[in-house]
Amino acid sequence: MRARRYWAPSPATGQIVIREADPATAETFPAFLDTLRAAFPDKTIHLVLDNAKIHHAKVLQPYLTDHPELDLRFLPPYSPNLNNTERLWKWLREQVILNTYFPNLDAIRHAIARFLSYLATVPEEIQSRLGRLPE
Repeated sequence: MRARRYWAPSPATGQIVIREADPATAETFPAFLDTLRAAFPDKTIHLVLDNAKIHHAKVLQPYLTDHPELDLRFLPPYSPNLNNTERLWKWLREQVILNTYFPNLDAIRHAIARFLSYLATVPEEIQSRLGRLPE
């Protein structure tokens, strides 16, 4: 079984918001959005998303209507190169997974969780890897 996580890094602050979800579905996505709203209270949240079905599901519409502070923007289909968050996934793979033997799935999960905890301590590095926001 895969450990699934929603995550949203902020290019403006370097803060990263993470929430585990098992499974990651349109039904669990609003809980992540609640976590994100709690991390940035009284702010408009511009969230850039890929075109996964869970991000477009009809079940989300009432939630999004109730929370106009969430501004969801979608990348063009099949364009992971435009998704700056992919840079963080690449960093995770390079630092944690590539050329590393893990005796079991729990060891992989632990290594990933440790790296994600580390991310909370290096906001400047996250900002650097995500790139600057336009002024």
